[in-house]
Amino acid sequence: MSYAILPLIIATIISVFFVYRIDKKIPTIPILGAVVVTVFGGLAIVFDNKIFFYMKPTIINIIFALILIYGKIFLKQPLLKKLFDESIKISDEGWNILNKRWIYFFIFLAILNELVWRTQSEEFWVQFKVFGLLPITLIFTIMQVSLIQKHRIDQ
Repeated sequence: MSYAILPLIIATIISVFFVYRIDKKIPTIPILGAVVVTVFGGLAIVFDNKIFFYMKPTIINIIFALILIYGKIFLKQPLLKKLFDESIKISDEGWNILNKRWIYFFIFLAILNELVWRTQSEEFWVQFKVFGLLPITLIFTIMQVSLIQKHRIDQ
């Protein structure tokens, strides 16, 4: 896997550059992803230790959970509402439930990644990261549709 880290870092930086060239701005999530990939990939290369790369999904998911917690506690509103209010119209109660579910989900993904990379082979972890995390996330997202429909408001 170490041979793939540098090309991944380069490809990530190039993709962010192209997003900027096309849109004249870079959304927060791609910037955060590029920074994390570059930092952890760089650490993995410098210290010749893949553990930094294994921990990247854990740290990203914890960061997302903490951001949502921060919004709820300090900004007194679910940040998901701020992000998606233009496209999803649901009650404040619905936003609070959705926000809480995503916090728990991000923590679950962080714990799951830790369990997999610490107990399984590198090959298994790579397959899990590529073919496991995305379907798990899609299934979780689809499961939120009933909540959104239940708390939908018409405007």
